[in-house]
Amino acid sequence: MNGFLLLEDGTVFRGESVGAEGYAFGEAVFTTAMTGYQEVVTDPSYADQIVCFTAAMVGNYGVAPTRSESPRAHARAVLMREARGPAWTDWLYDQGVVALTGIDTRSLVLHLRESGAMRAVAMGGEASVDEALNAVRSQPAMAGRALAAKVSTRDPFVFSDAGWARIAVIDYGCKRSILNRLAWSGAAVTVYPHDVDAGELVDYDGVLLSNGPGDPEPLTDEQATIRDLIGRVPILGICLGHQLLALATGRKTYKLPFGHRGANHPVLERATNGVLVTSQNHGFAVSPTQSREETHISLYDGTVEGLELRSERARSVQFHPEAGPGPHDAWGILESWVEAVSGLAKAA
Repeated sequence: MNGFLLLEDGTVFRGESVGAEGYAFGEAVFTTAMTGYQEVVTDPSYADQIVCFTAAMVGNYGVAPTRSESPRAHARAVLMREARGPAWTDWLYDQGVVALTGIDTRSLVLHLRESGAMRAVAMGGEASVDEALNAVRSQPAMAGRALAAKVSTRDPFVFSDAGWARIAVIDYGCKRSILNRLAWSGAAVTVYPHDVDAGELVDYDGVLLSNGPGDPEPLTDEQATIRDLIGRVPILGICLGHQLLALATGRKTYKLPFGHRGANHPVLERATNGVLVTSQNHGFAVSPTQSREETHISLYDGTVEGLELRSERARSVQFHPEAGPGPHDAWGILESWVEAVSGLAKAA
Protein backbone atom coordinates (compact mmCIF):
# COMPACT_ATOMS: atom_id res chain seq x y z
CA MET A 1 0.00 0.00 0.00
CA ASN A 2 1.29 3.45 -0.87
CA GLY A 3 1.68 6.20 1.67
CA PHE A 4 3.26 9.60 2.21
CA LEU A 5 4.50 12.12 4.73
CA LEU A 6 3.24 15.68 4.29
CA LEU A 7 4.94 18.55 6.15
CA GLU A 8 3.18 21.79 6.99
CA ASP A 9 5.32 23.66 4.47
CA GLY A 10 3.82 21.49 1.71
CA THR A 11 6.80 19.15 1.20
CA VAL A 12 5.80 15.57 0.41
CA PHE A 13 7.88 12.40 0.95
CA ARG A 14 6.38 9.24 -0.53
CA GLY A 15 6.83 5.68 0.66
CA GLU A 16 5.12 2.37 1.28
CA SER A 17 2.81 1.71 4.23
CA VAL A 18 3.97 -1.18 6.45
CA GLY A 19 2.07 -0.37 9.65
CA ALA A 20 -1.45 0.61 10.57
CA GLU A 21 -3.71 2.01 7.88
CA GLY A 22 -5.04 5.55 8.07
CA TYR A 23 -3.35 8.77 9.09
CA ALA A 24 -1.45 10.22 12.03
CA PHE A 25 -0.86 13.88 12.85
CA GLY A 26 2.15 14.95 14.87
CA GLU A 27 5.37 16.92 14.99
CA ALA A 28 7.91 15.53 12.51
CA VAL A 29 11.26 14.90 14.26
CA PHE A 30 14.26 12.63 13.77
CA THR A 31 16.47 10.43 15.93
CA THR A 32 20.05 9.45 15.17
CA ALA A 33 19.97 6.34 17.40
CA MET A 34 21.26 3.31 15.54
CA THR A 35 19.41 0.82 17.78
CA GLY A 36 16.52 0.88 20.23
CA TYR A 37 13.71 1.42 17.74
CA GLN A 38 11.15 -0.32 19.97
CA GLU A 39 12.28 1.74 22.97
CA VAL A 40 11.89 4.93 20.92
CA VAL A 41 8.34 4.19 19.80
CA THR A 42 7.22 3.26 23.35
CA ASP A 43 8.96 6.21 25.04
CA PRO A 44 6.21 8.57 26.34
CA SER A 45 8.44 11.53 25.47
CA TYR A 46 7.59 10.85 21.80
CA ALA A 47 3.87 11.43 22.38
CA ASP A 48 2.24 13.22 19.45
CA GLN A 49 5.38 13.00 17.32
CA ILE A 50 6.17 11.43 13.95
CA VAL A 51 9.64 9.89 14.24
CA CYS A 52 12.10 9.56 11.40
CA PHE A 53 14.95 7.09 11.96
CA THR A 54 18.25 8.09 10.39
CA ALA A 55 19.52 4.49 10.60
CA ALA A 56 19.39 2.94 7.12
CA MET A 57 17.73 -0.28 8.30
CA VAL A 58 15.19 -0.55 11.14
CA GLY A 59 13.67 -3.71 12.60
CA ASN A 60 16.42 -6.18 11.83
CA TYR A 61 16.67 -7.66 15.37
CA GLY A 62 12.94 -7.99 15.96
CA VAL A 63 10.93 -7.01 19.04
CA ALA A 64 10.60 -8.22 22.63
CA PRO A 65 8.21 -7.25 25.45
CA THR A 66 11.10 -6.44 27.81
CA ARG A 67 12.37 -3.69 25.49
CA SER A 68 9.26 -1.52 25.71
CA GLU A 69 9.61 1.64 27.79
CA SER A 70 5.88 1.74 28.54
CA PRO A 71 2.84 -0.49 27.99
CA ARG A 72 1.97 1.03 24.60
CA ALA A 73 3.33 2.96 21.64
CA HIS A 74 3.42 6.74 22.01
CA ALA A 75 4.98 7.86 18.72
CA ARG A 76 2.16 8.60 16.29
CA ALA A 77 4.03 7.36 13.23
CA VAL A 78 7.40 5.94 12.15
CA LEU A 79 9.40 6.83 9.01
CA MET A 80 12.15 4.55 7.71
CA ARG A 81 14.48 4.14 4.75
CA GLU A 82 14.15 0.36 4.93
CA ALA A 83 11.90 -1.49 7.37
CA ARG A 84 12.81 -5.08 8.17
CA GLY A 85 10.30 -7.59 9.44
CA PRO A 86 8.00 -9.21 9.79
CA ALA A 87 8.18 -9.07 13.59
CA TRP A 88 8.80 -5.30 13.66
CA THR A 89 6.23 -4.30 11.06
CA ASP A 90 3.64 -6.69 12.51
CA TRP A 91 4.24 -5.11 15.93
CA LEU A 92 3.76 -1.62 14.51
CA TYR A 93 0.49 -2.73 12.91
CA ASP A 94 -0.72 -4.31 16.16
CA GLN A 95 0.19 -1.16 18.07
CA GLY A 96 -1.80 0.99 15.66
CA VAL A 97 1.26 2.94 14.52
CA VAL A 98 1.30 4.35 11.00
CA ALA A 99 4.64 3.34 9.47
CA LEU A 100 6.24 4.13 6.12
CA THR A 101 9.25 2.50 4.49
CA GLY A 102 11.08 3.66 1.36
CA ILE A 103 11.14 7.26 2.64
CA ASP A 104 14.14 9.36 1.55
CA THR A 105 15.12 9.83 5.19
CA ARG A 106 18.38 11.60 4.36
CA SER A 107 16.58 14.36 2.47
CA LEU A 108 13.88 14.55 5.15
CA VAL A 109 16.41 14.95 7.98
CA LEU A 110 18.33 17.63 6.08
CA HIS A 111 15.05 19.44 5.48
CA LEU A 112 14.10 19.30 9.19
CA ARG A 113 17.57 20.49 10.20
CA GLU A 114 17.30 23.48 7.89
CA SER A 115 13.62 24.33 8.47
CA GLY A 116 13.07 22.93 11.96
CA ALA A 117 10.71 20.31 13.36
CA MET A 118 7.20 20.98 12.09
CA ARG A 119 3.63 19.77 12.03
CA ALA A 120 3.00 16.89 9.67
CA VAL A 121 0.74 14.00 8.76
CA ALA A 122 1.84 10.45 7.93
CA MET A 123 -0.65 8.68 5.65
CA GLY A 124 -0.91 4.92 5.32
CA GLY A 125 -2.95 4.83 2.13
CA GLU A 126 -4.10 7.27 -0.52
CA ALA A 127 -5.51 10.72 0.24
CA SER A 128 -5.78 14.20 -1.22
CA VAL A 129 -2.58 16.15 -0.51
CA ASP A 130 -4.43 19.46 -0.61
CA GLU A 131 -7.02 18.33 1.94
CA ALA A 132 -4.32 16.80 4.12
CA LEU A 133 -2.30 20.03 4.05
CA ASN A 134 -5.26 22.06 5.29
CA ALA A 135 -5.74 19.53 8.09
CA VAL A 136 -2.06 19.65 9.06
CA ARG A 137 -2.04 23.42 9.30
CA SER A 138 -5.05 23.30 11.62
CA GLN A 139 -3.17 21.16 14.16
CA PRO A 140 -1.66 22.77 17.29
CA ALA A 141 2.09 23.37 17.37
CA MET A 142 4.19 21.60 19.99
CA ALA A 143 5.19 24.87 21.68
CA GLY A 144 2.69 25.66 24.39
CA ARG A 145 1.36 22.11 24.69
CA ALA A 146 1.14 20.49 28.12
CA LEU A 147 1.22 16.73 27.50
CA ALA A 148 2.26 15.22 30.84
CA ALA A 149 -1.32 14.50 31.91
CA LYS A 150 -1.81 12.51 28.71
CA VAL A 151 0.93 9.98 29.51
CA SER A 152 1.25 10.02 33.32
CA THR A 153 -0.03 7.22 35.55
CA ARG A 154 -3.43 7.98 37.04
CA ASP A 155 -2.77 6.27 40.36
CA PRO A 156 0.35 5.75 42.49
CA PHE A 157 1.98 2.32 42.32
CA VAL A 158 4.93 0.55 43.88
CA PHE A 159 7.54 -0.45 41.31
CA SER A 160 10.09 -1.87 43.77
CA ASP A 161 9.47 -2.40 47.48
CA ALA A 162 13.02 -3.33 48.52
CA GLY A 163 16.03 -1.05 48.85
CA TRP A 164 18.08 1.11 51.20
CA ALA A 165 16.67 4.38 49.81
CA ARG A 166 12.97 5.23 49.43
CA ILE A 167 12.52 7.12 46.16
CA ALA A 168 9.33 8.75 44.86
CA VAL A 169 9.12 9.27 41.10
CA ILE A 170 6.82 11.96 39.70
CA ASP A 171 5.64 10.51 36.41
CA TYR A 172 5.50 13.09 33.62
CA GLY A 173 6.02 10.28 31.10
CA CYS A 174 8.57 8.08 32.86
CA LYS A 175 10.48 5.38 30.98
CA ARG A 176 10.62 1.88 32.43
CA SER A 177 14.41 1.87 32.15
CA ILE A 178 14.64 4.78 34.63
CA LEU A 179 12.63 2.79 37.16
CA ASN A 180 14.75 -0.30 36.51
CA ARG A 181 17.98 1.63 36.96
CA LEU A 182 16.75 3.09 40.27
CA ALA A 183 15.78 -0.35 41.54
CA TRP A 184 19.09 -1.87 40.41
CA SER A 185 20.88 0.95 42.24
CA GLY A 186 19.26 -0.09 45.51
CA ALA A 187 16.11 2.03 45.67
CA ALA A 188 12.59 1.17 46.75
CA VAL A 189 10.57 3.00 44.10
CA THR A 190 7.02 4.36 44.21
CA VAL A 191 5.59 6.17 41.18
CA TYR A 192 3.14 9.06 41.52
CA PRO A 193 0.96 10.95 39.01
CA HIS A 194 2.13 14.24 37.50
CA ASP A 195 -0.30 16.20 39.72
CA VAL A 196 0.72 14.67 43.06
CA ASP A 197 0.69 17.00 46.05
CA ALA A 198 4.09 17.87 47.50
CA GLY A 199 2.93 16.86 50.97
CA GLU A 200 2.74 13.22 49.88
CA LEU A 201 6.43 13.17 48.93
CA VAL A 202 8.35 15.02 51.62
CA ASP A 203 8.87 11.92 53.77
CA TYR A 204 10.76 10.08 51.03
CA ASP A 205 14.56 9.96 50.93
CA GLY A 206 14.52 11.49 47.46
CA VAL A 207 12.21 12.59 44.65
CA LEU A 208 12.95 12.00 40.97
CA LEU A 209 11.32 14.25 38.36
CA SER A 210 10.93 12.10 35.27
CA ASN A 211 11.18 12.68 31.56
CA GLY A 212 8.07 13.41 29.52
CA PRO A 213 6.66 15.02 26.37
CA GLY A 214 5.64 18.52 25.39
CA ASP A 215 6.48 22.05 26.46
CA PRO A 216 7.51 22.46 30.14
CA GLU A 217 6.39 26.09 30.41
CA PRO A 218 2.61 25.53 30.61
CA LEU A 219 3.06 22.93 33.39
CA THR A 220 2.57 25.61 36.04
CA ASP A 221 1.00 23.35 38.69
CA GLU A 222 3.87 20.88 38.35
CA GLN A 223 6.37 23.73 38.78
CA ALA A 224 4.55 24.90 41.92
CA THR A 225 4.81 21.38 43.38
CA ILE A 226 8.55 21.33 42.71
CA ARG A 227 8.98 24.73 44.36
CA ASP A 228 7.20 23.33 47.40
CA LEU A 229 9.57 20.34 47.48
CA ILE A 230 12.85 22.25 47.03
CA GLY A 231 14.88 22.29 50.21
CA ARG A 232 12.63 19.75 51.92
CA VAL A 233 13.80 16.60 50.11
CA PRO A 234 16.67 15.77 47.71
CA ILE A 235 15.60 16.11 44.06
CA LEU A 236 16.94 14.71 40.78
CA GLY A 237 15.39 15.79 37.47
CA ILE A 238 15.78 14.02 34.13
CA CYS A 239 14.94 15.60 30.73
CA LEU A 240 11.52 17.27 31.21
CA GLY A 241 12.19 17.03 34.95
CA HIS A 242 15.39 19.03 34.37
CA GLN A 243 13.45 21.73 32.53
CA LEU A 244 10.75 21.88 35.21
CA LEU A 245 13.35 22.22 37.98
CA ALA A 246 14.90 25.08 36.00
CA LEU A 247 11.55 26.85 35.62
CA ALA A 248 10.68 26.28 39.27
CA THR A 249 13.90 28.04 40.30
CA GLY A 250 13.43 31.10 38.11
CA ARG A 251 15.17 30.05 34.93
CA LYS A 252 13.70 30.03 31.42
CA THR A 253 13.24 27.43 28.70
CA TYR A 254 12.90 27.69 24.92
CA LYS A 255 12.12 25.46 21.94
CA LEU A 256 15.05 24.08 20.00
CA PRO A 257 14.87 24.27 16.19
CA PHE A 258 14.92 20.49 15.68
CA GLY A 259 15.73 19.09 19.12
CA HIS A 260 18.25 16.57 20.41
CA ARG A 261 17.26 12.96 19.76
CA GLY A 262 19.76 10.13 19.57
CA ALA A 263 22.29 8.08 21.50
CA ASN A 264 25.54 9.82 20.51
CA HIS A 265 25.36 13.32 22.02
CA PRO A 266 28.62 14.55 23.62
CA VAL A 267 28.22 16.48 26.88
CA LEU A 268 30.96 18.30 28.80
CA GLU A 269 31.00 17.60 32.54
CA ARG A 270 32.46 20.85 33.84
CA ALA A 271 33.65 19.51 37.22
CA THR A 272 35.98 16.95 35.62
CA ASN A 273 36.41 18.48 32.14
CA GLY A 274 35.44 15.02 30.89
CA VAL A 275 33.03 14.20 28.09
CA LEU A 276 30.01 11.93 28.42
CA VAL A 277 28.45 10.38 25.32
CA THR A 278 24.76 10.48 26.12
CA SER A 279 21.28 9.41 25.06
CA GLN A 280 18.90 12.33 24.49
CA ASN A 281 15.30 12.98 23.49
CA HIS A 282 13.99 16.51 23.89
CA GLY A 283 12.72 19.45 21.86
CA PHE A 284 13.04 22.14 24.54
CA ALA A 285 16.06 23.39 26.49
CA VAL A 286 17.03 25.51 29.50
CA SER A 287 18.28 29.00 28.64
CA PRO A 288 21.98 29.40 29.56
CA THR A 289 23.07 31.96 32.16
CA GLN A 290 26.79 31.07 32.52
CA SER A 291 26.08 30.26 36.17
CA ARG A 292 28.32 27.84 38.09
CA GLU A 293 25.16 25.89 38.79
CA GLU A 294 25.21 24.78 35.14
CA THR A 295 27.19 21.55 35.53
CA HIS A 296 26.92 20.01 32.05
CA ILE A 297 27.06 21.64 28.61
CA SER A 298 26.21 20.22 25.18
CA LEU A 299 29.24 20.11 22.90
CA TYR A 300 26.89 20.31 19.90
CA ASP A 301 25.28 23.67 20.59
CA GLY A 302 26.20 24.83 24.11
CA THR A 303 22.79 24.13 25.63
CA VAL A 304 22.50 23.55 29.38
CA GLU A 305 22.66 19.80 30.05
CA GLY A 306 22.81 19.80 33.84
CA LEU A 307 22.15 21.84 36.98
CA GLU A 308 23.24 21.48 40.59
CA LEU A 309 21.65 23.59 43.33
CA ARG A 310 23.77 22.56 46.30
CA SER A 311 22.00 24.47 49.05
CA GLU A 312 18.61 23.19 47.84
CA ARG A 313 19.86 19.57 47.48
CA ALA A 314 18.54 19.54 43.91
CA ARG A 315 20.21 18.57 40.67
CA SER A 316 19.17 17.63 37.15
CA VAL A 317 20.38 16.45 33.76
CA GLN A 318 18.90 17.06 30.33
CA PHE A 319 20.18 13.75 28.95
CA HIS A 320 19.09 10.23 29.94
CA PRO A 321 21.52 8.65 32.42
CA GLU A 322 19.61 5.36 32.36
CA ALA A 323 20.61 4.98 28.68
CA GLY A 324 17.59 3.08 27.48
CA PRO A 325 18.94 2.63 24.84
CA GLY A 326 22.35 4.23 24.53
CA PRO A 327 25.89 4.49 25.94
CA HIS A 328 26.52 3.81 29.61
CA ASP A 329 28.78 6.81 30.33
CA ALA A 330 26.19 8.42 32.64
CA TRP A 331 24.97 5.34 34.50
CA GLY A 332 26.79 6.47 37.62
CA ILE A 333 24.59 9.56 37.99
CA LEU A 334 21.56 7.58 39.14
CA GLU A 335 23.62 5.15 41.20
CA SER A 336 25.54 7.88 43.02
CA TRP A 337 22.35 9.86 43.68
CA VAL A 338 20.61 6.85 45.24
CA GLU A 339 23.69 6.21 47.37
CA ALA A 340 23.85 9.87 48.42
CA VAL A 341 20.20 10.17 49.45
CA SER A 342 20.48 6.86 51.29
CA GLY A 343 23.42 8.27 53.26
CA LEU A 344 21.50 11.43 54.09
CA ALA A 345 18.55 9.36 55.30
CA LYS A 346 20.77 7.29 57.59
CA ALA A 347 22.42 10.39 59.00
CA ALA A 348 19.10 12.13 59.73
